[in-house]
Amino acid sequence: MNDAPRPILDVLTLGPVETNCYVVSAPDGPDPEGCFVVDCGMQPRPLVELVRQRGLVPRGLLLTHCHYDHIGGIEALFEEFGVLPAWVHPLEEDWNLDPMKNLSGMSGWPCIAPPPDRRYEDGDLVDLLGTSWRVLHLPGHSPGSVGLFEASTRSLIAGDTLFAGSIGRVDFPTSNPAHLRDSLARILELPDETTVHPGHGPATSVAAERAGNPFLLDPDLIR
Repeated sequence: MNDAPRPILDVLTLGPVETNCYVVSAPDGPDPEGCFVVDCGMQPRPLVELVRQRGLVPRGLLLTHCHYDHIGGIEALFEEFGVLPAWVHPLEEDWNLDPMKNLSGMSGWPCIAPPPDRRYEDGDLVDLLGTSWRVLHLPGHSPGSVGLFEASTRSLIAGDTLFAGSIGRVDFPTSNPAHLRDSLARILELPDETTVHPGHGPATSVAAERAGNPFLLDPDLIR
């Protein structure tokens, strides 16, 4: 009998670019009142309200990447709950403080956010309330993009790498189409029943995207 805790994933779609932000909790784990936030979109008031309504206490923040629509609410989150440990891939460790790197300087919503203080690399296992999430470095949309994969529920928080029927943009100055093709191929190595929780739009599955995503059926479209 497997007594390991299973994560619960709540999604909130926040801000003018409709960014998906996630709250990870594990009520049957060692810290039932704790939670972790994955990405913190602009205008995070609904996220704050959900956490408070559920009686949860944030223990940390994980970033799939550091574009402005995924970091814009960090300061407001910290004002509500205090400064939290925050993880990022080292390739984007200084992006929160640079409006050109985080793209806010080109967006009309200039953004500087508190910088992360912790780093994770490809293959690292991150313990979230007794649940284990493997870090997958998935560059292409941005150089430090990561996914977070939890094996027991076959859940992938994918950031802006893969969407339902689409993929992350590769026309930004720090994007790389060849790297994105490799990252998508890596996602296809996950089990077909893996649920993909993207940075924008509805959840999907590896099986559905393998069968019908035009960019996976013809990688030459990624350019």
